[in-house]
Amino acid sequence: MRQVTDTIVMIRPVKFRMNEETAVNNYYQEDAGIADANTKAQQEFDAFVTELKDVGVNVIVIDDDPKNDTPDSIFPNNWISFHENGDIGLYPMFAVNRRRERRPEVLNHIESSGFEIKNVIDYTEAEDEEVFLEGTGSLVLDRVHRKAYCALSPRADEELLIEFCEDFEYTPVIFTAYQTVADKRLPIYHTNVMMGVGETFAVVCLDCVDDKKERKNLVHHLQSSGKEIIKITEDQVNSFAGNMLQVAGSEDKRYLVMSSAAFNSLTNDQITKIEKHCAILHSDLNTIETLGGGSARCMMAEVFLPKV
Repeated sequence: MRQVTDTIVMIRPVKFRMNEETAVNNYYQEDAGIADANTKAQQEFDAFVTELKDVGVNVIVIDDDPKNDTPDSIFPNNWISFHENGDIGLYPMFAVNRRRERRPEVLNHIESSGFEIKNVIDYTEAEDEEVFLEGTGSLVLDRVHRKAYCALSPRADEELLIEFCEDFEYTPVIFTAYQTVADKRLPIYHTNVMMGVGETFAVVCLDCVDDKKERKNLVHHLQSSGKEIIKITEDQVNSFAGNMLQVAGSEDKRYLVMSSAAFNSLTNDQITKIEKHCAILHSDLNTIETLGGGSARCMMAEVFLPKV
């Protein structure tokens, strides 16, 4: 089992804008009135892809289809996940306009890139019941120790999480993570906003987990899996410092990928702790973060599928 892959799928946007359907519970989105938002998002996307390719990451870039009018297609990890045994997961999406992101062409493109899809596990019928589990946004997977960390929210249903864990053979680690919005504690919409798990470490905002038992259980599972816990603050989460992904580049070198906003929010001590485990790669994603309410990790769907 591998925790880290050198291959990721990224979807180049064609209709990027602030998605009004997701803003109801993604409090990181800001209607900042950015002119030419799609052009700026494409520029940020292209520069990010170049940085990843420059260090040897295999990036499979697939263009979005303009006829679908999918403003959040740049975040493919929410609707699909790829696994080492050849299984893929398809996930039920909260926003109706995000459901159009699930395109057969994406799977065809993956297969034509030399990967084998053996089995599709499809949870999308849960949308009929208004039940959601948004892929590796809702699920932060420790693939080696078979643990699925999940902060429950309107986009992460507990029963569906249990079903996923039974199908893919993971142990669920369940909690609720909160952020302060207008002096209220409201659930964070995706787990991967406040934590990320690497091979030997985890970046996590424990302050988001208000319930002491849940926080203690989260710490226990991370530590028992041999992870050094690198703590971040809620302010840093607001700069997307939890939205990070470890990838492999050329010569199997490891990188923790994040946005420049996330990197600039880190302290020297936090950077030193991360760099004990791997190098850091960061890219400016300001337009995407501001309007989309997601960051670097959300833009990368990891491919663990077997090669044909």
